[in-house]
Amino acid sequence: MNLILVGCEFAGKTTLANEIIEWSKRTLGRYSHFHDHFTIPSTELEGDAREEYRRSSPQIKEMFQRFMMNYHMSPDFYDNVDHHLMGFHIEEAVYAPLYYGYGGENSGSPFRSAKDQRTEMARHMEEIILERAPNVMLVMLHATPEVIRQRMAAPKDNRTAPRDSEPFGPPTARVVQDGDVEFVLDRFDEEFRNSLIQNRFTLDTSTATIDETMAEFVKNAVPLLSTEDRHQIEGTRA
Repeated sequence: MNLILVGCEFAGKTTLANEIIEWSKRTLGRYSHFHDHFTIPSTELEGDAREEYRRSSPQIKEMFQRFMMNYHMSPDFYDNVDHHLMGFHIEEAVYAPLYYGYGGENSGSPFRSAKDQRTEMARHMEEIILERAPNVMLVMLHATPEVIRQRMAAPKDNRTAPRDSEPFGPPTARVVQDGDVEFVLDRFDEEFRNSLIQNRFTLDTSTATIDETMAEFVKNAVPLLSTEDRHQIEGTRA
């Protein structure tokens, strides 16, 4: 099973990822963690290194992000039965021009021309991913702007859909700003609709519980799994 979970901050990606891991253990007898290293600053950095990277120039960020994403598309990863990614190229196409200072048509960055913006790069990456994992699934989590803002403002312990955090690494500093929520949601929707990945579906977490969201995930995902994985699930149920 190859999954790419995308969506605005506070849409509930990590909460769902945790449930998918447990579901995979129960139904497939195996599991894979989600690689969640693609929101600046990377969760692979700690302490002073995280702040140094956050304050670094757009050129350094662009290079690091490009190398990080290409590394996670390497054949070695896709030689595994399961390979799961969080945010990845879709998030990069949305956040880079808005928050990171590069990758957009009007970014003005001398090292990234309008022709090479991150949206175009995302489609090229999908061509490679589809060659290596034809059954890859793209799953977008969505919530209304009002709900996203409520979750932003809620104390962490009281959030109904915790933001991306452990067990995938230390929590990232907030990227999406309050005034940008509608725009960011629209951009995720645009990138999702334009994706070359046809095995895709959206889950709305605005009012759904995590159990309801997980049930909807299983309903949509199982028919898209490989024949071997579906047989494994049927055997487990029997």
